[in-house]
Amino acid sequence: MARSRRRQTHVPPSRLILDSGAIIALSRDDARARAVLASAWQAGVHVSIPSVVLAETVRATAKDAPVNQVIKAIGEVTSVGEVTGRVAGGLLGTAKSSETIDALVVATAIEAGGGVIVTGDLDDLGALASGHPEVVIQPL
Repeated sequence: MARSRRRQTHVPPSRLILDSGAIIALSRDDARARAVLASAWQAGVHVSIPSVVLAETVRATAKDAPVNQVIKAIGEVTSVGEVTGRVAGGLLGTAKSSETIDALVVATAIEAGGGVIVTGDLDDLGALASGHPEVVIQPL
C-alpha cells in the first residue's frame, strides 16, 4: 500500500514588510514591486515599513519625493525597540553578518510573529532569516 502524503495547505501571510530595495523599487514605479504590493492589499495583508529602512532610503532632499510618496501610501512605519534590537543582534551573531539594518528588518518580522519581507537583497536577508520558517524572504 502506498503511503499517502498529507497535503500542505498554503496559508497566505498576514504581514508584508518592505525593505529598502522594495521601497526604492516602488518609488521607481517597478512593475513587479507594484504587483506584489497590490496583491497584498487585495488579500488584506498588513503592510509595513520598519523605521530603520527610512535611514537607507531618505536623505532629506527634494530627491526623496518619490520615496516619501511610497511611505505615505503604505501608511505604517514600525518602530524598532529594545527587544527587536536584541533579536537583531542575535541574528547578526548567528549569521556572522554585519548587515545591521537587514537584521533589524528580519527581527521586525520575527517579533511580529512572522511575515514576508520583500527585498532586492535575497542573500543577506535569507542568511539572517535562516532558522526562522515564519519569515519568508521574497525577492523582487
